[in-house]
Amino acid sequence: MNEITTIIPNALPEGATDTLPHNIEAEQQLLGAILTNNDVYDRISSLIKPDHFFDPVHQRIFEICAARILKNALATPVTLKAFMEDDAGLKELGGPAYLARLAGAAISAYAAKDYAQMIYELAVRRDLIRLGQDISARAAQVDVASEPKEQIVEAEQRLYKLAEQGSAERGFQSFLKAVTDAVTMANAAYQRDGGLAGISTGLMDLDKKLGGLHPSDLLILAGRPSMGKTSLATNIAFNIAKAYKRGMRHDGVEGAVNGGVVGFFSLEMSAEQLAARILSEAAEVPSEQIRRGDMTEVEFRRFVEAAKALEACPLYIDDTPALPISQVAARARRLKRTHGLDVLMVDYLQLLKGSSKENRVQEVSEITQGLKAIAKELNIPVVALSQLSRQVESREDKRPQLSDLRESGSIEQDADVVMFVYRDEYYKEREKPGDHELDKMAQWQAIMEQCHGKAEVIIGKQRHGPIGSVELSFEGRFTRFGDLVRAYQQGADTF
Repeated sequence: MNEITTIIPNALPEGATDTLPHNIEAEQQLLGAILTNNDVYDRISSLIKPDHFFDPVHQRIFEICAARILKNALATPVTLKAFMEDDAGLKELGGPAYLARLAGAAISAYAAKDYAQMIYELAVRRDLIRLGQDISARAAQVDVASEPKEQIVEAEQRLYKLAEQGSAERGFQSFLKAVTDAVTMANAAYQRDGGLAGISTGLMDLDKKLGGLHPSDLLILAGRPSMGKTSLATNIAFNIAKAYKRGMRHDGVEGAVNGGVVGFFSLEMSAEQLAARILSEAAEVPSEQIRRGDMTEVEFRRFVEAAKALEACPLYIDDTPALPISQVAARARRLKRTHGLDVLMVDYLQLLKGSSKENRVQEVSEITQGLKAIAKELNIPVVALSQLSRQVESREDKRPQLSDLRESGSIEQDADVVMFVYRDEYYKEREKPGDHELDKMAQWQAIMEQCHGKAEVIIGKQRHGPIGSVELSFEGRFTRFGDLVRAYQQGADTF
């Protein structure tokens, strides 16, 4: 199917082109301004493209002007004459003399941006009309191969693509502006409790190391099965959603001043299973008891109260399996438009699909680049879970490292932060000696006592800060991670 911007007026019903919104005079005066002062082109080139002009002759004039100016050549009625002498459309308008008339109708350079904006907006309106007619025509054709749901998604993607075309490129900015933005961010971190520049994970020691979750960052949370990746992700998601407060931010825009709205793509577990995990943590009832319905009256009351308290939490779960990365982007944008979105979680990366079916490494590379693009486009942190290769199990020291990431090249390269979840207790439990080996048993019990209820988050890569390890507490019964109480803090907790 043709892209929105390539549909030409002739594709519309006969006579419909006359009713499409346009302003020929604005086009003439803008082209005249470019022909008399080529510097005008630099001011409007990020906004206006040839196909934004309604008149096909104007499109060709602008295209030739752009090509010449980009080559540092002069674009004037005289220089354009050689390129357009045989143009049938220009002959109908009076030939090369029309170019001179355009130059005579030129607006002043300072008004060029306003005229360009007007021409762009009229072009968008025309594209919207064409898109609406195209959607209507396709919906009227009852085709087995084309389902209504697919048409809705496709129409949404085309609409979003149309909206994105108007965003002017940022280009170069002065160092003064960059410094001002950096100071503003530092001031926000200073004013916020805990001195965080990003969104708090709810885990104090992890926040100290990361500085919170930063907008436009892609964070990878990796680990072997049974290490607690999903548990840590749900804990963080729940902490952020629970702390959500809306108000006026430091930049003068209304939004989340604490916590945030969380989107959670659960490709492995169903929404009910994920909700049960979060409720298990909040109600302090073991998740297996929730599944079996084996709860005392006190536990069940606690469970119901926790469910009521969590009703208002802005945590949105999508449990559609095997989602393509393009769909993840479309659904994230939709959530941001409808409910807001401050943090996006994906569990887990290897279950997403890319467009490349032959090369798995290429497909994973497309997925990680897509996730990073979502983070930058929506200006939110994206936390993606990832599996680790089996080579961890063959080493004596089971602590994971960057080389253990599956298809590691692209994941390691595109991520701003790579974290590994590691629980020594899981491996030590499997090294239990026989009951008759008393010395080994005593030694094993001492080791188990040291690592019981503890977990490590190993930060293997961080663009904005240090790498290292963060110790957390882990309660397997409630699948809950928390801050580890140090020996010197235990006395303080009694007061």
